[in-house]
Amino acid sequence: MSHRKNTRGIRCAATLAILALACWGQETSDPWAPAELLLPAELAHTVQSGKAPVILSVAFPVLYRGRHIAHAINAGPTSKPEGIEALKTAVAGLAKDADIVIYCGCCPMLKCPNIRPAYRTLKELGFTHVRVLSLPANLHTDWVSQDYPSEPAATP
Repeated sequence: MSHRKNTRGIRCAATLAILALACWGQETSDPWAPAELLLPAELAHTVQSGKAPVILSVAFPVLYRGRHIAHAINAGPTSKPEGIEALKTAVAGLAKDADIVIYCGCCPMLKCPNIRPAYRTLKELGFTHVRVLSLPANLHTDWVSQDYPSEPAATP
């Protein structure tokens, strides 16, 4: 009887370990290729040169209103269906080969609820040149405090 109990316990532990590994792997897998990841210094240089790509903020509105990358368009958070619809509206008039950079910066990129859905949506819509701004910590640490081009939201 105790042998059966030990076997059942080992099977249960093994199953839980496999599920934990599967979930952990999904959380950290990014849908973009490494070449589609853009470093902040690269984007800053491009913005300062006057040849900026289409920059889309997929952050929560309060973050965009506080401070955002210069020339960025507020496309809304894409962690919810209404945010996905707002993103679709924001890119509706763009050519499918437009140079697009998306960013969020609400939290560490590894845990960001907005960046992956935004990237997937743009690719599903047929956009061919989508890059993701690498903000490992958040927008303030990785962009604003580096004195890269940023601006507050326009006041009405």
